[in-house]
Parts: sequence; C-alpha cells; structure tokens
Amino acid sequence: MNKDLIIKKYKKQIKSLNYYNKKYYNDNISQITDSEYDNLKKEIIDLEKKYKYLESKVSPTKTTGYKPSKNFKKALHRVPMLSLANAFNEDDLLNFEKKILNFLSQNINSNIYYTAEPKIDGISASLSYKKGKLISGLSRGDGKEGEDITSNLATIKDIPKIIFAKDFPEEIDIRGEVFIQNSDFDKLKEKFANPRNAASGSLRQKNSEDTKKIPLKFIAYTFGFEKGLKIDNQFNYLKKLSDWGFKTNPLNRLITGVKNLIKNYNEVEKQRANLDFDIDGIVYKINDFVLQKRLGYVGNAPRWAIAHKFSSNKAISEILDIDIQIGRTGALTPVAKIKPINIGGVLVSNATLHNEDEINRKDIRIGDTVIVERAGDVIPHILSVDIKKRSKKSSKFIFPNNCPSCGSKTIKEFNLITKKNDAVRRCSSEGYYCEKISVEKLKHFVSKEAFNIEGFGKKIIENFWKLNLIKFPQDIFKLNYKKIGKLEGWGNLSVENLKYSINDKKNISLERFIYSLGIRHIGLENAKLLSKYFGSFSQFKYLSKNNRFKDLINIDGIGETQVNSLKNFFSNEMNLKVLTELEKILTINNTVFERKNGLLKEKTFLVTGKLNGVSRAEIKSLIEENSGTTVSSVSKKLNYLIIGDKPTKRKVEDARKLKIQIINQVQFFKMLNKTS
Repeated sequence: MNKDLIIKKYKKQIKSLNYYNKKYYNDNISQITDSEYDNLKKEIIDLEKKYKYLESKVSPTKTTGYKPSKNFKKALHRVPMLSLANAFNEDDLLNFEKKILNFLSQNINSNIYYTAEPKIDGISASLSYKKGKLISGLSRGDGKEGEDITSNLATIKDIPKIIFAKDFPEEIDIRGEVFIQNSDFDKLKEKFANPRNAASGSLRQKNSEDTKKIPLKFIAYTFGFEKGLKIDNQFNYLKKLSDWGFKTNPLNRLITGVKNLIKNYNEVEKQRANLDFDIDGIVYKINDFVLQKRLGYVGNAPRWAIAHKFSSNKAISEILDIDIQIGRTGALTPVAKIKPINIGGVLVSNATLHNEDEINRKDIRIGDTVIVERAGDVIPHILSVDIKKRSKKSSKFIFPNNCPSCGSKTIKEFNLITKKNDAVRRCSSEGYYCEKISVEKLKHFVSKEAFNIEGFGKKIIENFWKLNLIKFPQDIFKLNYKKIGKLEGWGNLSVENLKYSINDKKNISLERFIYSLGIRHIGLENAKLLSKYFGSFSQFKYLSKNNRFKDLINIDGIGETQVNSLKNFFSNEMNLKVLTELEKILTINNTVFERKNGLLKEKTFLVTGKLNGVSRAEIKSLIEENSGTTVSSVSKKLNYLIIGDKPTKRKVEDARKLKIQIINQVQFFKMLNKTS
C-alpha cells in the first residue's frame, strides 16, 4: 500500500473513532460494542507504530474520551484524567504484579498492598476546591480538557459545597463518578436506555434546574491536582474522603496478594445483582503513593492501577469435536468445536482448550455439556463441564504423541525458569519440515507487525501453499503472477494490486525483519533489542559464524531462553538458506539511533550487581528518559559502570583497565539531581 493510501486509511479510522467517541461521550449513545471499539483503537495505534509520519491530535495515544461540547464552557484539567489498562483473569493480574515487582526491584514474594474499588458505570467528574470551597466542576472531556458543568454538579446533594475540616488541603481536585441508582432509574427508563445514559444526559442539561429534578449521586475515589494533601496512601485517602463529607463505595477494600484479589472479586461479582448501582469491574491501585509516583505512567494509563472487568458473557453449549491446531512455534493447541451459540452478540463455534494439562485438569471430553465464557477480546474458552449431563459411553480425550501434520514426535520442553516441563506439547520438527508449522510461519511473515503485505491474508497463504505457489518466505517475492491471474476469483486488477503490495515491502527495517522470521521467544520487543544490538542485517546473519551467542545474554531483556532459541534457529540449515535467499531480494535497513537532548546525552552506562531498592529496568528507564544509552558489556564505548552489591568482578576489572569511570547508584542519582 502506498503512502497516500495509508494516510487515507488512517484518517478514515481516526474519523470513525472520533464519531463513536462523540456519540458515546456527548450524545450518550453506544453505536458499537466495547470489543469493536477496542479493536478500532488498536488498529490506529498499530498504524502509528509502523508509519511514523501518521499523526493526529485526536489519536487514542494522545487523548481519552471526546472534546467538550460547544454547549458548555471548556476548561483544562490541572492534572489529566487518564484511562486504565484492563485485566480479565488471574493470569493478567499475576502479570500486572510481576511487572510492578520487577520495576521496583522487589522480591517476588513481597507483599504489595492494593485498594480494590468497585468500578461504578457512571460519568466521571472532577471537583475543584480552594480553601474548602467548591469553585468549579468539570466533566472528563478528552482527558486534558473538560466541560464546565459546575452549576449542574452543584445540584447533587452528595457533593459538599463547603468543607470546614482543618486537615482539608488548601487546594485539591476531588474526582469521582456521577450515577443514578437502579431503583431511581425505574422512574426514568422511558426517557433513557440505561442508568449511565440517564446520568450523562441529566448532567448535560443546559438549565441546572432540570438537572436538580434528577436523583443523581456522587461517589468519590481519587484526586488530581493537590496542594497540601497530608496523606501517604490511597486507603487512608478514601477514609479521609468520608471524614470530609464525601460518599465512598462501601465495598472498597485493602488487600494484599493476587489470590485475595480474586477471592474478593468473586465475592463482589456474586453481589452485583443485589446492588442498587451498576458496576462493571474492580479497579486495583497500588496503595502507597510513593510507589505510585515511582511507577509513573505508560502512555495514557498509570503503571500502578488496572481495571479487572467482570466476565458477564457466558453461555451453555456442547462439544462436538476436539481439533488439534499447530502454531508457527510447533505448539499443539486443542480447540473445542462446539454447537454454535450467541455470546454477547457474537456467534461462537470454537473455544480454546489451551493445552493438554488443561484438558486433563477439567476432564474435558467430546460430547460434554460445558459453560463457555467470552470476556472482552479474550478468545472464548471452556469454563467448566457439567458432569451430570455426561454420557456413560464418554471416554477421556487422548492427546497425540505424534504431530498430526508431519508425524514427528511431540515433546514437552523443560523450562529453565520454572524448572518444570512446559504445559504445552510441541512438534519436534525444526525449520520448514512440518507443513502446518510452515504455513503458520508464512502467515506470521506477512502479518501486520512483520512485513504487513496488504491484501495477502491467511486464506491466500493457505490457498497458495496448496497450489505449490509458495513454500518458503522467499517464494512470496518470486510469485508466478500469470498463473495467479488464471485462478478463480483473481482478475488483472487484483493481481496487479498484490504484485504492487509485495514489491512495496521489499524495503524493511531490521527489527521488523527479525520479528518476521518467527523465531520462538523473539517477539517484537526482543526484535527491537536485537536490531539495536546488531545494527545491520550482516551482523545478525553471521551471528553463528562469529559465535556471539554468549554476548547476547548481556542485553537487558534478552535471557537464556531467547539465546537458546536463536542458537536453534541458526543451527538449522534451512533457516540459513532462507536468510541467504531473502538477502538477495530485500533491502534490510540498518538500525537508526535516535538522539535527544537530556542530562545524559551521548553517555553510555552498564549496571552490574544488585542495586538497593531500584531495579535495572527502572535505572534503564531513567537513563533513556534522560537521553543516555545502556550497553551490554565493558568496552571503550562505555562511559560509566554503575556498581551495586556483589558486582561482577570481571566487569569491574575490565572497566579499571580501560579507565572507565565507576560509580555507585547514589552518584548516578546525583547526576540526575535526584536522591535514590
């Protein structure tokens, strides 16, 4: 796709997103499902990552919500109102906590305290107080700028107009949710579709006297700007809100441990039907304000908070068959073929069974009656089996010991991190010898994050494979277009478009090329790290000849697992042949290093030893934020070696020989005018 078409597509998607935001935030109308909306946002963000020239003031990476209505005066939030990342299951929460502990350099068994706050499905508002007096109230708007709806908010009895408490901050923006209780909504349901729409519509009345007639409620839960707030954690802040006269959610809890978060989540979910207000999940926040500040933000969302959505989309079906699918890394994934059912407006006929262990643990069999769950964008899966409805003739499902595609032995690899065998069974075939693996590798090769060849989808890959038009990645660039033109459904125009799309992608960045190869454990982020390390395709290609595998372990973010995967890839002759053939056809661009102004500009750092109360990830983040770079080993290119407890002796000795400055973390923070 050429540049003009890319820009046209991007603008069309931005326009659609803007339209849906306007309908939702200004007109109180949901015209697409949450899942469809999230997919549209993801497509826009993916386009921006791939094509750096794409930019919009209303991009989802820059704004939340929608610009304020012209019916109200606009005003800037003193601190932006941001969005939250979502979690749908226990694994998501474990991953969330793991990232926090890694960033903070805390032990995996450390107790992290969270506030668990049920998320009310209402309208966000920010109330500004000065010397205890309510001076203004804003809607969320686009997160940066909101509508001045002070007069309407002032009609809500739950919102204190004057606060006399001596410990109330000199200035503060109290934030919370405006909503209507379900019992009150019964009297209004002829005018509005649901309680949320009723709350939004009532707050947007031009005449505050009309708003006054609606029984709106307000629950407070956080703050934006503050001056003189003398509280050090979220749970104490929630308690203090009550002391100051604000209503808070009676289901708020202080909890430590993911298991306890899940227990509380299940208890609250059981109470949902009996509550007099709608909740759509629970928000977890790191309780300690100091830790919140250290963790900071990623894009439009805080690192220290996540929304755990309720799984409301469940249905009952029957397993007709169990199919084994084979991925590009050889993983055998069992998929249940079920009687088609409608879940949340989507017709579902397949549900993942994850792996062999999952089938055995839940004792899932063909013919079983099961509960199927579909939460958000998560792939539908089997929640549980109704044993009472199982046939007496039912038999256990036996997982194949040989690959259904090529007949190779299936194996469970030993995991170096967990010190256990993986739950996933894999085909032992390497390279392109297994048909199913090869097809999946080709699909990955042309995917959006890799070569992103427009109009070359999964169905075409499968069809061209069957017709022997492609077997290896290089075949894509040597297609017989005359033969394709004679195929059913292919005309001159579609053939020319395909040819153009393929030729247009013969120029590619090194990081996307490495990712396109589908090397196991090498995702997009690892591909970026490797592209920065190698700099050029020639350096990457001759990795095995130069035997530089040991050096890779020093790259922050690359571990033994990734190094072993690269060794396996380069030890396969077919993979090396593919690299050689692609090199003849493609232009693989060297990595361009971006330079910014900052306190550490043109300075390089290496960390060795355990640091006190700060992780390497956090140190690396600080270095990059201040325009510095990190390297993997001691060399003449290194400016500073940061040492902690028990540093690697060899690195310290090498640094001294090369007269490289050795500093500790206190000295490092002084360079940034900070204290550790």
